Amino acid sequence: MKEGTAGVRASACAPASSMVDSTKAPRTRVLVVDDEQAIRDYLCLGLRYEGFEVRDAADAPGARTLLREWDPQVVVLDVVMPGEDGFSLGRALREGNPNRLLIFLTARDAVDDRVRGLNLGADDYLVKPFEFRELVARIRTHLRRLGPVPTDILSFGAVMVDIGRHRVTVDGTPVELSLREFDLLCCLLRHAGQTLSKRTLLDRVWGYDFYGSENIVEQYVRYLRDKLGECGREVVKTVRGVGYRLGD
Repeated sequence: MKEGTAGVRASACAPASSMVDSTKAPRTRVLVVDDEQAIRDYLCLGLRYEGFEVRDAADAPGARTLLREWDPQVVVLDVVMPGEDGFSLGRALREGNPNRLLIFLTARDAVDDRVRGLNLGADDYLVKPFEFRELVARIRTHLRRLGPVPTDILSFGAVMVDIGRHRVTVDGTPVELSLREFDLLCCLLRHAGQTLSKRTLLDRVWGYDFYGSENIVEQYVRYLRDKLGECGREVVKTVRGVGYRLGD
């Protein structure tokens, strides 16, 4: 809150070169399997923005090749596909590596389908249409059961975010953020030094199915700067006519 950040030193907001760059750590490999190109493109783009290493396949044969050659730690899998369906592929996937995370993401919403998927050993079952940030949260939650996740801690200068605990501090002082402000900060932290357009921020933070005005991004950037205090106003930059950037 403003009271908590009043004593933050502006000089504590370090330039981008001092940032903890999670992309240099081993990244979690995620395989997206879906016969719809638009869904694959959306998921791959979003998951890469979230710090994952991502590849995709349109069918079971392509997925099997990547499973052998690339060995992903997480598979996000559709059920309805041409040829071999997701349930059959999921069974083989689970038998081949019981520690690999399997998440079904499908339009099949019947209870029998959910039960079948979970009985095959799936770690989760999400129904389309879905909230992208919920998918990411579920992936991270399951990964935490297996050990520390490299992208769970994000920092830039005096700003530090512990994603697992949903905790934000500025120069060691806790800062209370709303869920949307928290997601916005995480998105900027993951791409410190890069300019993100308002449209990109809307897609990553509000979701691909949000049809409101891009002005809401300006509003939440203002909220975020205020709550981060002097540090927020110094590091969250406006790139006129383009969007926003964390750091120089």
